[in-house]
Amino acid sequence: MHGRVTALSLADIQIRDPFVLTVPDEGAYYLFGSTDADIWHPPATGFDCYRSTDLEAWEGPIPAFRPPAGFWSDRNYWAPEVHLHGGRFFMFATFTAEGRRRGTQILVADAPAGPYAPWSDGPVTPRDWECLDGTLHVDDGGRPWIVYCHEWVQVTDGEVVAQRLSDDLRAAIGEPRLLFRASAAPWARRVDHPRVPPGVDAYVTDGPFLHRTRDGALLMLWSSFGDTGYAMGIARSESGRIEGPWLQDADPIWAADGGHGMIARTLDGGLLLTLHQPNTTPLERAVFRRLREAGGTVVLDAVTD
Repeated sequence: MHGRVTALSLADIQIRDPFVLTVPDEGAYYLFGSTDADIWHPPATGFDCYRSTDLEAWEGPIPAFRPPAGFWSDRNYWAPEVHLHGGRFFMFATFTAEGRRRGTQILVADAPAGPYAPWSDGPVTPRDWECLDGTLHVDDGGRPWIVYCHEWVQVTDGEVVAQRLSDDLRAAIGEPRLLFRASAAPWARRVDHPRVPPGVDAYVTDGPFLHRTRDGALLMLWSSFGDTGYAMGIARSESGRIEGPWLQDADPIWAADGGHGMIARTLDGGLLLTLHQPNTTPLERAVFRRLREAGGTVVLDAVTD
């Protein structure tokens, strides 16, 4: 993906972990995600993004982030999310390097497409933890939190964790709070992997994303593996606060070889579920599906086209 091309369709764009930023002032959408052709092996290139006014024809790739000289990470540039906060655009993205723990670092830009530059001093997730897929949540009191995954490769039963951020989003403050473990979801299934010892049940957590419904319910999308491969479920906070307790839906909202999603607000006020499918490199593509709120949750409505 080099140089700028116009009128790309989603079928033309190899991308994992798609994230749509809606910019009403421009009447436009920006699509971010893991965009290196091989996200699993070094060297990493950076993150590209794509711009559209109708969610169908996309302009790009636009180089949103390229690592500056001396940047600490050279591999596994994963799952960038962009959030407008305090008038600036903050990217939460996962990085790692040889001899370093994987973690989420925060970058900043003054325009939706960047260019993004490091903002936090390395990862804001705990330096001795294997973490990924940090997302921003701002609670009813206006306090920012990062919600992220403590990886199954370190804890076996993957965890979703919340931690307060400083108001300027430069650093984590306070202690991590365990929200739930992957095995709490009835739909989640153990994974077989060479790094899992015989007889040990390992469960994956990926891609948390928070959504507050119009009636005040606090929902979380997150991904793991189900009966038919990579999947995405919904957890809901019983208290309506990030601290929970969190209850898991019995069945995933997306069950068939796709996941790591988020919920975007469309320019017409609707809701859009994003995910990648299939979960196989280099075939993965962004998939969009309309959602609607019903009974304190979200349900699939219809395809965008």
